[in-house]
Order: sequence, then C-alpha cells, then structure tokens
Amino acid sequence: ADRTARGHIWQIKRFFKGKDPGELSKEDVRSYLMGFTDGNKNTYSNVLKSLKVFCRDFLKRGWLVEGFRFPPTPIEPKIIPNKEELRVFYHVLGLRDRALFLFYATTGLRKSEVLSLSIEDIDFEERMVRPRKREVSRTKRIWVAFFNGRAAETLKRYLEMRDDDDPRLFQMDPGNTLKTWRKAYKLTGTHITPQVLREWFACEMARLGVPDRYVDAFQGRVPKSVLARHYTDYSPEKLKEIYDRADLKVLT
Repeated sequence: ADRTARGHIWQIKRFFKGKDPGELSKEDVRSYLMGFTDGNKNTYSNVLKSLKVFCRDFLKRGWLVEGFRFPPTPIEPKIIPNKEELRVFYHVLGLRDRALFLFYATTGLRKSEVLSLSIEDIDFEERMVRPRKREVSRTKRIWVAFFNGRAAETLKRYLEMRDDDDPRLFQMDPGNTLKTWRKAYKLTGTHITPQVLREWFACEMARLGVPDRYVDAFQGRVPKSVLARHYTDYSPEKLKEIYDRADLKVLT
C-alpha cells in the first residue's frame, strides 16, 4: 500500500511540474497521457488512475479527466501445472518445503492462512485443519480444511525432525517463504507458488467431480451466514466425506 501511494504521488508531481493547477485544461491531461500510449498498458492505466483520483477528489475538478478511458485488460488464461511438473518440482525440495508444498496443494488454502497455523490447529487423525484463531474478514475465513494421506505423512516427518518448542506449524517468515521455491523454479523451469497450488487445487477438485460450493468451503470462500444457515451441508463431517470421496492425489 505504501509503495502504491508513493507511485501515485510521484506521478502527480511529474504531471504538475511546471504547471499552474488553476490553469489546467483537458488538453494538458491529453498531451501528458499521449506520452504513455506507446508503452506498457499497465503504466498508462496507473498514470490515468493517479490523475483521476487527484483531479476529482483533491482539486474537485473531475471534468479534467472525464472521457479518458482505461485500456482494455487482456484476459490471460491461467496456466496450471500438470502432475508431471508438480512431481519434478516436488522432488528438488527439502523435507520442510515438501511438507509445505503438499499442504498447500491438498488444502487449497492461502499462503497467509497456512503460515498463521499452529501445530495444535492440526488434527492428524482426521487429516483436518481447524484454526483456533480464524481469519475474520468479509472474504477470507477458514472454516475447516483437509489434507490427504501423503501430505499427512510428510508433515509428520517434518515435525518429528524439528527440535524446538515453536508452536507454529511452519517456522518461516511470510516474506522469505519462497526463496527455496525460487531455487526450485530455476532448477525445473516450472513456476509454482502457494497461489498456483491454490488454483491447482480448485481445478483438480472440480475435475474430480466436487461441486463448486464445496470447493469454496474448503478454500474459505463461504460466508459465515451461509455456513450458519446450512450447517448440515457444511458440517466438518459432511465436508470430510466429500473430500475423502474425491481421493485427491498430487504426485500420482
């Protein structure tokens, strides 16, 4: 957020350099924007966004930027890795990162959600994630999540290897999580992140016949009000039954 704000401020200063705000015209805006029409569309959009906000909300002269439209954003299909690519990537990782990789791939959870978990949030017998401190926001809420048998085995081996009293499930700073994954990318040529694995989970569960509403529940996209009204459909027991029936596999 701070970086974005600094970017907007820089654009505004650049635009107003040598100009009198009281004498600005639409032609001034048009001429300035023309300098960005041959380059990156994202740059043009960011410049226009800065000018629109400043002229409309601060100068109270929204007419200066009326009629200037953002360039259309091309729709780029998401590239989901296949199982062979997942296997190759997995096998160049160490034990900790293998456990993390399989946990992301088989729960479908967000990066921050996984890194906020403690060991006591994990029920190995049921292969279930039940966070005691749930993320509470309009769009991000873990109800329950599940992981498969291979993920459970690898996670147990990782935890048994540790010799510490740290309550966190994975001992890592969110900002440095992917250093080893970037090394794996250089070795394999396959770009994999927690977000990629989250998308893979959704696609694979759909391919296995799991209805969208349950994939949404596994990935924390079902509002609390819906969970409360339809508890029978979204109970942990029901969700585990659906998860196990799908028989999700990552490496085979």
